Amino acid sequence: MKDTKSSAVATKEKEEQTYAVEKPKSSKPVKETKTNQTDLSKLVFYADSSDVNMVDSKDDDDYLEIDTKHIKKQSMEGFGDYHNIIDYIVRITRQIWKEKDIGLIYDTYSHGVQIHRGLINSHGVNEVVAGTLQTLQSFPDRTGLGWSIVWSGNDKEGFFTSHRGRSIGTNLGDTLYGPATGNKVVFRTTADCLIHENKIYEEWLVMDTFHLVQQLGYDPIEIAKRTAKQTSKLAPSLQFSVSQSAESGLQPRAYVPQHDGFEIGDFMLMLFNQVWDRRSINKVKDFYDNNAVLHYVCNKDMVGQSEIQGMFINLFASVPNSKVIVERVTCNKRNNEGDWDVAVRWRVQGLHSGIGYFGAPSGKPIEIHGMNHYKVRNEKILEEWMLFDGMEVLRQIYTENDVDRGSESEGHGIDDGNFTGVS
Repeated sequence: MKDTKSSAVATKEKEEQTYAVEKPKSSKPVKETKTNQTDLSKLVFYADSSDVNMVDSKDDDDYLEIDTKHIKKQSMEGFGDYHNIIDYIVRITRQIWKEKDIGLIYDTYSHGVQIHRGLINSHGVNEVVAGTLQTLQSFPDRTGLGWSIVWSGNDKEGFFTSHRGRSIGTNLGDTLYGPATGNKVVFRTTADCLIHENKIYEEWLVMDTFHLVQQLGYDPIEIAKRTAKQTSKLAPSLQFSVSQSAESGLQPRAYVPQHDGFEIGDFMLMLFNQVWDRRSINKVKDFYDNNAVLHYVCNKDMVGQSEIQGMFINLFASVPNSKVIVERVTCNKRNNEGDWDVAVRWRVQGLHSGIGYFGAPSGKPIEIHGMNHYKVRNEKILEEWMLFDGMEVLRQIYTENDVDRGSESEGHGIDDGNFTGVS
């Protein structure tokens, strides 16, 4: 489906639940000011994978070896020599990170680009340049593998891409976490981008920072406490009650399918409504293949329906009264009717009031920001990649409500998010 540049640039997802979206097969954008369960179908977007050269478990070297006669040509007015939107993302990512053409950022990011990393937002192309330089200073041999890109849109009203990747590097330079350790690290990222006329004008970035901190040899709790003080001005402690986060006393609304039979948008919205929001963990069996694999944070794999059920219980036990907010579902049709690649951006908002993935309950209000990629085959999830930033959640848990705003001894309100940019 189509993204509209003007409304997306104005969107402030942290403060206003306003989205510019379209219903399937509609030519006119539908604007909503408050998303609820009955409006979820407006958050589903579609594209056909046959229109582009899909990236599926390949790095950019594999992509560049595609025979020119097999390169798909998509209308790319305003994008220069790029053949299609996948070609665009793969090539600029390679040029910026592998070839270290950092100046290309000025050509491919808008001057006022918005970057969302959990509750911490940054603005402007200079922030992207600074973050890229910091990353390469800390990991000068960083290489990336672009495992998948899910997309939608067109060159007239704008493209959307969700780029799932994995980075490998050696910590040869200091980071904001501490001195260089010399450790080899592997970490996963997913970046959602809105793009128009060769410019990325809004980006949502999720990175497995918890896993990175672990591999560097640092204590995630101590890093979270320090980071909470450093970012207290950028992202103060959330303020909401149980009733605001989970509509205490009211059961989650049930999503009503909009189509007869299997339809990928309904399928994904039912998954998030029934398993995620209503915690009907038994229904994992309705959505996942018997031998499904879920690639979880910290490089852990859940294999089979039973392990996947255990993962959901462990995660939601930390925020038992939370509500689930689906921000976007992007569906790419593959060869058969029941085969799709899907990207979902989501948030879980609630009080950290239970023992679970995030340890002993703190009672603090938290938001978990995440992105998932799915391989749906024969109308069942065969493989899934779930990603959220555990360090961002710990930062929220350890952000004090009564922190001394004028203190300069523990930091100056600098953002620890030094991995902004195309990932």
